[in-house]
Amino acid sequence: MSASGGTKAIVAALGANLAIAVAKFVAFLFSGSSSMLAESVHSLADSGNQGLLLLGGKRAQREATPQHPFGYGRERYIYAFLVSIVLFSVGGMFAVYEGYEKIRHPHELEAWYWPVGVLVFAIIAEGFSFRTAIKESNESRGSLSWTDFIRRAKAPELPVVLLEDFGALIGLVLALGGVGLALGTGNGVWDGIGTLCIGILLIAIALVLAAETKSLLLGEAAGTDQVEKIKAAVVDGDTVTGIIHMRTLHLGPEELLVAAKIAVQHDDTADEVANAINAAESRIREAVPIARVIYLEPDIYNAAAAAAGINPAKAPGGAPATPHPEAAATPGPEAPEPGAAEPGAAAPGDTTPGDMTPGDMTPGDTASGDTASGATGPTESGH
Repeated sequence: MSASGGTKAIVAALGANLAIAVAKFVAFLFSGSSSMLAESVHSLADSGNQGLLLLGGKRAQREATPQHPFGYGRERYIYAFLVSIVLFSVGGMFAVYEGYEKIRHPHELEAWYWPVGVLVFAIIAEGFSFRTAIKESNESRGSLSWTDFIRRAKAPELPVVLLEDFGALIGLVLALGGVGLALGTGNGVWDGIGTLCIGILLIAIALVLAAETKSLLLGEAAGTDQVEKIKAAVVDGDTVTGIIHMRTLHLGPEELLVAAKIAVQHDDTADEVANAINAAESRIREAVPIARVIYLEPDIYNAAAAAAGINPAKAPGGAPATPHPEAAATPGPEAPEPGAAEPGAAAPGDTTPGDMTPGDMTPGDTASGDTASGATGPTESGH
């Protein structure tokens, strides 16, 4: 797992949760507090979650195979999703059940100093873990708010640890409040209410984690700033005159696939186009180092035909295109579409903006049957 995966934060959380889980369980045995039992199970589940995150990071480092040619980077997303399931079932549902039973059958707390002392210790330990997660997250968060960081982060480990630690601190405060009210009033129902609130909190956090990791599992595009850098790197203004359309996909937190159909002049030779594609790939990797799998497909572009169309912005130097409502899916200005060939020029053949499927391309191919000009086809540089 890379440094950006939050390994330090995971290890800190694992150590804190193991120590806290043992302390809470001892406090439960001496006091009979249901809040302590729920919190000990919560900390034990969190410890298992950190173990899952470490395991996912380790398995994601495996080399690509013929059966999985794009590698195993998404294993980190799978294990993060498992964390949300464990947090929901083992942590949240158990606490809800335990709180419900304690409200139905309350009993007076015994040896109250045990749960109070353990809760104070747990708050200090969780605070240290939370501080470590915040410090490590700030290195990659930039100017994003915490909400945006959790929603947009491509590496799942830090958002998971942040939410777990935040939930743990709130849960400890709820447990301390439940125990305190139960001691002050002599009514054990308050201990059950505190436990029930802990369960509801854990379920809410688990649902947020499940929603975010599900989006990563389905496949997310590169961030807006990365897309803009890639678009600027592709076009050289000479051989590559524009981008007809482009798709990006995260194969893992630190691995990006880029597939684009690029516009070239009809009189460019195959050698010129092949060299331009290789140069564009180098510029893309320099601008966005995590772009490791790149497919660029050339197509003939006719500036005169595009300029005479209904949207002059499709031609180089035209007015800015009017943003489409769905333009947020692929940020950045729209590039020119292939037009009809000029008289006497080679026809573009059967290429259309939607006919490119990266999965059908053979890495290393330099010939394209889509253009009658003999321009080179999609290439993937070795990596």
